[in-house]
Amino acid sequence: MDSLLERIYSTSADQMEEFGRHVMVGGGTPGPCLVKGKGVRVTDSNGKSYIDCTSQSWAMYLGYAHDEIRQVVNEQMSYFSHIHQGFHTMPRYSLAQKLASLAPKHLNRVSFTVGGGSAIEAAMKIAMKNKPEAKHFITLWDAYHGSTLTTAGASWTATQASGQFTGVKHFMHNINSNFIRVPNPYCYRCHFGHNPETCAQQCADMLRKTMEMGVNGPVAGVIIEPIQASGGQIPCPKSYLQKVREICDEFGALLIFDEIQTYCRIGEFYAADYYGVEPDIIVLGKALGAGFPIAAIIIHDRLQGFEMHAEELHTFANNSVSQVAALKQIEIIERDNILDNTRKMGAYIAESARAMSKRFEQIGDIRQIGLHIGLEMIEDADTKRPLSLEKAVQIRNVGLEKGIILGTGGYRKNLLKIKPPLVVKQEEVDELLNIFEATLEQVFHK
Repeated sequence: MDSLLERIYSTSADQMEEFGRHVMVGGGTPGPCLVKGKGVRVTDSNGKSYIDCTSQSWAMYLGYAHDEIRQVVNEQMSYFSHIHQGFHTMPRYSLAQKLASLAPKHLNRVSFTVGGGSAIEAAMKIAMKNKPEAKHFITLWDAYHGSTLTTAGASWTATQASGQFTGVKHFMHNINSNFIRVPNPYCYRCHFGHNPETCAQQCADMLRKTMEMGVNGPVAGVIIEPIQASGGQIPCPKSYLQKVREICDEFGALLIFDEIQTYCRIGEFYAADYYGVEPDIIVLGKALGAGFPIAAIIIHDRLQGFEMHAEELHTFANNSVSQVAALKQIEIIERDNILDNTRKMGAYIAESARAMSKRFEQIGDIRQIGLHIGLEMIEDADTKRPLSLEKAVQIRNVGLEKGIILGTGGYRKNLLKIKPPLVVKQEEVDELLNIFEATLEQVFHK
């Protein structure tokens, strides 16, 4: 008799169309039906192969079907997979200790959950527990922190930044409204018409003025992505984050780093270390579990943490399979110098993109730290007018035809993301760059 997987993967195109009537997908970018991957490559149901520059929502640092991850997961399954979070387990102890040992000096206590949105909410709970008189949080323009009824209120998707409201508009009457947004240091398009040297300073000054004059009561926390990802791969300048740390201390607000997308991808385990800024809480998710669902927060020693009183209770917060996968991934990253590869390959892609920009003026800004890479596409260099949504979609579609999966982002969707798994090799980078250049050639020069 055929195995279950053999039956699943032998599903015909007609059957897939029929089965698809039963599936609801609430977001994302449409793509082909993927059936098998290895390393940085993935194959669809028609047998077409792609180099994946999205790492599947930036969650696959070691690529597809990594042999050592598969082995450790199989070994753990012989012990158990899921354990109620009230019972202690060795994998949870070990992962918490490892994450704390890598974190900034004073961040040493870890709480696990399932996904990034719930981890942001966990960080908010810690902030409110430690600042019981405060109910407001500050986030940045272009921020994205999730799509739950709480985190949607912290994200640009609940605003009209793109010129229209997203589907989040259907839930506005129940979205958390305790968020106040302040300008982000978007230096390529400075909100105040400054150059990069002064833009970040004014954004920090706006934060201070907002905390002083624009909030009713004290602020519980300031939630910041050190590099805004879905909002456009916008990196915060170091001087800005250092100033934000000072302002949070001045007003007694907690500084929360949303590192869901920066963990390891920028060439350091934590953006806090890259920037030399110690936040009060770090939030992790996405690639933490090497493709398995897990998220976490790490909190400062001086903060009150969660207590066994139903303050933070999730059925799958103690998933041992995800925990051992996360531990094995860290072991491989350290053993194989993956962070060094991340820095080298990221710099190489950025350098190549700068060379391409001499032929394609539509490459307006190249934003790269490690393999956290975004290219802001424009209509022309003189006006810097954002590339139309139609053209951005065309680039992605032509790229798919030629064999690369590109991400799109920014609230205008004119930002191309090139964020492959951190194990990408030089020859694979050269191949994806050649395909990318051919894609731009077809879109803009034909």
